[in-house]
Amino acid sequence: MSPTTELNDSYWTLAAPAEGEYSEKRSKFLAYAYPVTTEEEALERVREVRARYYDARHVCWAYRLGATGEPYRANDDGEPSGTAGKPIHGILVSQGLTEVIVLVVRYFGGVKLGTSGLIEAYREATLAALADAPRRECILTEKVRLTFSYELMGPVMRIVKETESRILLQDFATSCYLELEQRQGRVAELRARLEQLYGVTLLPEDSLSPNSAE
Repeated sequence: MSPTTELNDSYWTLAAPAEGEYSEKRSKFLAYAYPVTTEEEALERVREVRARYYDARHVCWAYRLGATGEPYRANDDGEPSGTAGKPIHGILVSQGLTEVIVLVVRYFGGVKLGTSGLIEAYREATLAALADAPRRECILTEKVRLTFSYELMGPVMRIVKETESRILLQDFATSCYLELEQRQGRVAELRARLEQLYGVTLLPEDSLSPNSAE
């Protein structure tokens, strides 16, 4: 299971590719898991694995994208409907992983596994690939931009430190301007504390420093 955080503003993906193997009644299942961020990248992985295992009976796969696992796709590649791509996808969901594609290459061993046997085999192959795969937590963030008077430098910077906000840009040429990055789960706290300081103005996210040349 992936570690959890108190704030619901992150998701888990793979930190590096991983692989695993499973055998059942002489059929061999080779599973490969890759971190991906776009559909194009995921489908490129499909092309790569198909080219590498051109003689395999099936190359089945599923991927999830984005922070919530949407969109997603699952492909049975000639196996009975719902026996390959769906169980692969189900494991990704149950393990809370997204921005990941898992591909399972099957070499047929001459003995049919049946519907339930196929589902179990593709599940186990996927689990084998993910068992020791390194995980990475991705934090969702937002930008907060503000201007304030020089007299408020101390209180503002104290709030920045206490809320663990990251300073992306600071400009003190003619007025005080900060561009901060904060995880989504703490943005409301940051804004509320800044708004309590008279003389702080919160700006739209796409605004520029007032000191910038036009």
